[in-house]
Amino acid sequence: MTTNTVADVDLSGSATTSAKLTLVKPKRSAAGKVLDFLGSSVINLVLALVAIFWLVPTVGLFIASLRDSTDNSQSGWWTVFTRPAQLTFDNYAELLGNPQFVGSFVNTIAIAIPTTVLVIVIGALAGYAFAWVEFPGRDWLLVGVIVLLAVPVQVALIPIARLFGTLGLFGSIAGVVIFHTAFGLPFAIFLLRNFFTQIPGELMEAARLDGASDWRIFSRIVLPLGMPAVASLGIFQFLWVWNDLLIALIFTNASSQPVTVAIQGQLRQFGANIDVLSSGAFLSMIIPLIVFFAFQRYFVTALLAGSQR
Repeated sequence: MTTNTVADVDLSGSATTSAKLTLVKPKRSAAGKVLDFLGSSVINLVLALVAIFWLVPTVGLFIASLRDSTDNSQSGWWTVFTRPAQLTFDNYAELLGNPQFVGSFVNTIAIAIPTTVLVIVIGALAGYAFAWVEFPGRDWLLVGVIVLLAVPVQVALIPIARLFGTLGLFGSIAGVVIFHTAFGLPFAIFLLRNFFTQIPGELMEAARLDGASDWRIFSRIVLPLGMPAVASLGIFQFLWVWNDLLIALIFTNASSQPVTVAIQGQLRQFGANIDVLSSGAFLSMIIPLIVFFAFQRYFVTALLAGSQR
């Protein structure tokens, strides 16, 4: 129980009689404290179990990549806990010594990074234009961008394949980058435009009164304030392109195929080689994990900003 003394003040501002206001804080019983502890413990236990079940396939994949083909064919990956001598890095050494796989890994980087950069740059510029620049037909163009979000990728596969064949881009890394950029821009423009519109208009007006151009406003005000959304877009776009199989399977050839196509080819040719497939699949997970954790701070900031609006 706590007691606070408060002086009442009348309308003229002079102090009147002092009164003691007693603020009674309800006292938790022992049973209530036990229920609170059990409630939080149950929630934490459920979350921990969900996290464990979510990680089991990844852990199994990693352990299988550290076992040879004989062990993988004779027993499950969980037997390594009783026989740790099964673990070896020979699978990774053999895979990294394979020029075809190393080349596909480099091709994946050559596809994912330019695509992500182009989508972010063009999407940010277009998002700023749709949010803060007045020009004829702006609303109708924005409607067109929103409509493009509903267009499935499969609709454009055959027409764009014929176009790339005419232009000499079919089977090249440049063709895959152009395709991913074109289909990534509608979502990027829509996302960044909605985020940029939340920036206070007073900042824009003050900058324009000071003589700042649109480029200066974009680079000095809009882009820094919109960095959480830009980073979130970069994470999504990079993961989409890195893990893509459909587009790469259609628009690449043997010299430009990414790691997803290389792993798919190994699965088709050597379906029983779990050691090769598991090590290749786990290596393909490393770069996306590094990207996600590197930009996780901006990603969480964008989620929190979106929940506050």
